[in-house]
Amino acid sequence: MKAAAVPNRGILPGFGLTLGITIFYLSLVVLIPISALLFNSTGLTWGKFAEVATDPRVIASYKVSFLTAGAAALVDAVLGLLLAWVLVRYDFPGKNIFDSLVDLPFALPTAVAGVALTSIYAKTGWMGSWLAQLGIEVAFTPLGIIIALMFIGIPFVVRTLQPVLQELEADVEEAAATLGSGRVRTFFSVILPQLAPPLVTGFALAFARGIGEYGSVVFISGNMPLKTEIAPLLIMSKLERFDYAGATAVAIILLLISFLLLLGTNLLQRWMRRNAG
Repeated sequence: MKAAAVPNRGILPGFGLTLGITIFYLSLVVLIPISALLFNSTGLTWGKFAEVATDPRVIASYKVSFLTAGAAALVDAVLGLLLAWVLVRYDFPGKNIFDSLVDLPFALPTAVAGVALTSIYAKTGWMGSWLAQLGIEVAFTPLGIIIALMFIGIPFVVRTLQPVLQELEADVEEAAATLGSGRVRTFFSVILPQLAPPLVTGFALAFARGIGEYGSVVFISGNMPLKTEIAPLLIMSKLERFDYAGATAVAIILLLISFLLLLGTNLLQRWMRRNAG
């Protein structure tokens, strides 16, 4: 007699249950807060929204936030690639310590990081005094904001690239070298196309984190309107003055711009993955 066929059941629950749990979780932590921001506008009218959107101080804060976050993410993409490459491809004393230090910005409170960076890069600080002799000011300038955002964004790039680098086969690089390809050509023709999608992902994560960063930036920026004031700080300033409608308008504009930029980044990442495949 044939044994009864045992149904092929997966370890996890079925699609319906897992999809329901996923939608519930996303709704609870993402969709409901965003919906509350859009619908509970606390007296926000179209006139007030247009007034806030065209305010020179608001526009300047967006420029500071997005330009500094983009610059920091670009630098993190380059330095993060180099750091991930060294941690994966080479063995050296203290490697585990360096690998653990990459996650330090995740564990360190952002306010502590902001105070530490300000004390180091101020004109009387260790690095700031040396840079001041060269005519370079860091604290209370956009450059200081970029350095703070680089500090909190570098782990996103490194941790995104490390698993991909660990799975890369060295045989392809050796084959390219055998065929006469130099190191630079091998990197740009063989390695970089495979690393491009995770590199874009790391850039997007660092960029998104930089846009909404507050604690590490508020100390080193100096918070000068029209110069070094970031959008999250402007939102907090309006809330402290009980201008809930103005704070909501700034938050909605920031949300929409961030969504469009991240959507474009995801589309670019999908295109790169399809071409790489």
